[in-house]
Amino acid sequence: MCELLGMSANVPTDICFSFKGLRERGGRTGPHRDGWGVAFYQNKGVCTFKDPMPSHESEVARLVSDYPIKSTAVVAHIRQANRGRVGLENTHPFTRELWGRYWTYAHNGQLKDHQSLPTARFTPVGTTDSERAFCFLLSELDKHYPNKPKSRRQAFNFVRKKADILREMGVFNMLLSDGEYLLAYCTTKLHWITRRAPFGIARLSDIDVDIDFTRETTPNDVVTVIATEPLTCNEQWHKMQPGQWQLFHRGEAIGHKQE
Repeated sequence: MCELLGMSANVPTDICFSFKGLRERGGRTGPHRDGWGVAFYQNKGVCTFKDPMPSHESEVARLVSDYPIKSTAVVAHIRQANRGRVGLENTHPFTRELWGRYWTYAHNGQLKDHQSLPTARFTPVGTTDSERAFCFLLSELDKHYPNKPKSRRQAFNFVRKKADILREMGVFNMLLSDGEYLLAYCTTKLHWITRRAPFGIARLSDIDVDIDFTRETTPNDVVTVIATEPLTCNEQWHKMQPGQWQLFHRGEAIGHKQE
């Protein structure tokens, strides 16, 4: 299986600390050696770094973990391949344009009969079940809202209903963002934490690194991090349950479902 990492914040924030922890799991403390990727939103634009190398060995990943790219929405992924060869075209996250915005997606899990999913004009480039599921979700959105929905929150509510279909096909843990909202959908394993004042010290579980957030933030900052497994060992993370989804907007949790 793969691992996911996402961030939603109310002010441009770097994800260096969390990405350092995730990077270790890509070949050192975890088996996810088949590529990695991370997408940073800056206004309506998105900057993506990908590498089919293990993140622990990747010089590009080292650069990303050290260079403070500021963003309000981030989607990242480290891969353990089960469908599709190890290659750049099969490396998450995947990005497509819809309604004049970039949508970015990453998936952890495995889906049966994924080739049966209709994708309309959103043709997969690679050969993974993950990318095909993403193209399916966008095609369903495009079909249901030919003239765009009244709000993007309405669109995300529609997506999580379609995610219930994908959940029936296997394991479907997902992150999806349009740069303003971030949707986390869980079938087996996802955790999240919201950091706000009063901030404290956080310590990574996979490497001897800690950070004092009081030195890095202002009292008004709100930052939520989503990960497959908690990245820190001294904080209380929320564990999502099978079938649960959570929508985040500028760091705040604004919608959820618990079965």
